Amino acid sequence: EYEKLEKIGEGTYRTVFKAENRETHEMVALKWVRLDDNDEGVPSSALQETCILKELKHKNIVRFHDVLHGDKKLTLVFEFCHQDLKNYFDSCNGDLDPEIVKNGELKLADFAFGIPIRYVLFGAKLYSTSIDMWSAGCIFAELANAGRLLCPSNDVDDQLKRILQLLGPSMTKLPDYKPYPMYPATTFLVYVEPKLNVTGRDLLQNLLKCNPVQCISAEEALHHPYFSDLCLP
Repeated sequence: EYEKLEKIGEGTYRTVFKAENRETHEMVALKWVRLDDNDEGVPSSALQETCILKELKHKNIVRFHDVLHGDKKLTLVFEFCHQDLKNYFDSCNGDLDPEIVKNGELKLADFAFGIPIRYVLFGAKLYSTSIDMWSAGCIFAELANAGRLLCPSNDVDDQLKRILQLLGPSMTKLPDYKPYPMYPATTFLVYVEPKLNVTGRDLLQNLLKCNPVQCISAEEALHHPYFSDLCLP
């Protein structure tokens, strides 16, 4: 049904191929999930990804076409996307082929670990879209800084320290506040994100709020002055 063309990615248990549908000639991505003989059935991460993507229908979420079950592997069939953010970062200092960028639409992909997160850093008990705006702020900061992480860290304590050093005080306003070192207010964004202009830094500050209630909403972010001169391709 599908003709493999080239391997485009590989992980510990997964391999991704670019392929062509022999009947429709549509380009697709095949994600092979290797099935271990010792495992009890299909890996839970593959089941989670399949179930979530079957429910999600949006132009900014990668389309899920089909699932094929074999003896040694499970094959998930997705729409083929020409580029991901990591590839884009890697190409920032070189020539970028317009064919690869296509129409500039961003899509969410890889829901293998798409499960409710019950262990956010500051202990929020109600996980809502406002917490996701923090994630959007981190990605925005990384985009503005050519792929450099905003608060790189390997453990929770160090991560908290780095966040507090960047954002300064205000933690006493959080419910169930616990004492943390009171770092002075800082103009961190000027140094951490030197390529962002004033409106860009203002947007980032509104996304990076320790208290999720204070985070700007997605709709408010889209109407922020930073995007006023945005020209869609």
